[in-house]
Amino acid sequence: QVRLVESGGGVVQPGGSLSLSCAASGFTFTNYAMSWYRRTPGKERELVATVTSSGDDINYIASVKGRFTISRDNAENTVYLRMNSLKPEDTAIYYCNARRPGYLLYNYWGQGTQVTVSS
Repeated sequence: QVRLVESGGGVVQPGGSLSLSCAASGFTFTNYAMSWYRRTPGKERELVATVTSSGDDINYIASVKGRFTISRDNAENTVYLRMNSLKPEDTAIYYCNARRPGYLLYNYWGQGTQVTVSS
């Protein structure tokens, strides 16, 4: 059974930091690119950051570059998102995604974790 379990969300003041984790199981983690998405009410889901299966290639949306860091531990089947200098506009539900390149059906989602940036 495929599972992606996010943790680490919470409430933080502007300028603060949070670290999200996503523990994966039920599939061969090293075959999958891992991503973090986020969604706010009334908006489309937004791709925040992606790391390839090997970890060699990483991409971020412009609004988080220099503040967020995605990483993966293939030995622990876990992907992380370190978020620094958080802004109120980063408030969202953050979702972990696993996608196997070239295989449209092999696309999995976690249940999401809430991040709220507020003073």
